[in-house]
Amino acid sequence: MGELQDLARALVPSGGVVTAGEALAAGLTRAQIRSLYRSGRWVRVARGCFVAAPGDDVARMRRARIVAAVASLGPSAVAVLDTAAELHRMQGLRLTSAIHVSVPVDSPRPQRLGDPDLVVHQLTLGAADVCTVAGVPATTPARTAADVILRVDRYAAVCVLDSAMNRRLLTPEDLAALPERIARRRGAVAARKCLVEVDGRAQSPLETRSRLRCVDGGVPPEDLQVEVRDEDGYLLGVGDLGWRSARVLAEADGQGPHRTPQAVFEDRMRQNRLVNAGWKVLRFTWADTLRPDYIPETVKRALRTP
Repeated sequence: MGELQDLARALVPSGGVVTAGEALAAGLTRAQIRSLYRSGRWVRVARGCFVAAPGDDVARMRRARIVAAVASLGPSAVAVLDTAAELHRMQGLRLTSAIHVSVPVDSPRPQRLGDPDLVVHQLTLGAADVCTVAGVPATTPARTAADVILRVDRYAAVCVLDSAMNRRLLTPEDLAALPERIARRRGAVAARKCLVEVDGRAQSPLETRSRLRCVDGGVPPEDLQVEVRDEDGYLLGVGDLGWRSARVLAEADGQGPHRTPQAVFEDRMRQNRLVNAGWKVLRFTWADTLRPDYIPETVKRALRTP
């Protein structure tokens, strides 16, 4: 049993996937493969594809499922759309279990897929549209952004583009070329309107959504990532959205970065410094962005109040 465990570990590197064929070629029998699977030491992530049990590592299991799904469709398969955006770590899309993979348009469309979450497309892709990210063939950031913004609403499209620009996955030249990339494709008219609203200074989808609510409510921020300093140049704080003329700042409080005890302490200290310096500080959460009027009306009241 010890030799079997050693061989099983050697076959599946950290984050890697092994196929049944590879396991058989390495010396395992079908009975041993079944034993590893049934005992929970291997987890099946696609038909004939396994990874070592990851424990509570959800991110590793998700990546393994993507690797397996792409590999199961052959060497020409490519992760596309939301899955490519996920691999590139573009934020702003609603996370689902679906895995989007494209196969060549001139190949037979796979039937009777073993993975119910696998969504197969047949997109026309050139060599320049494909790269490798996290070890997986995927569409490039520019092609991914073009494909995604044609299929989602305005808020999601701007969030994805802001994220890609902030992470430097897209250059200003890439952004300028997007209208041509999406020309004559379904959804292009609406998607083009989103391009003028992109601002790579936004550090999260929550900041983007808060900004868009302000724009839609008639109080667009005068600036983003607003630095406030005292007379000696000491940095008192940075506001995600700002209206310098009225000395109003708005903070987008995401659950991750603002929920630890240390973060709460630092947020309070920063807010106290800003308030003492004569600034009003507003704080918004994701739930606030789901109410179209709440953020802009709150900002308007703050702008009107001396």
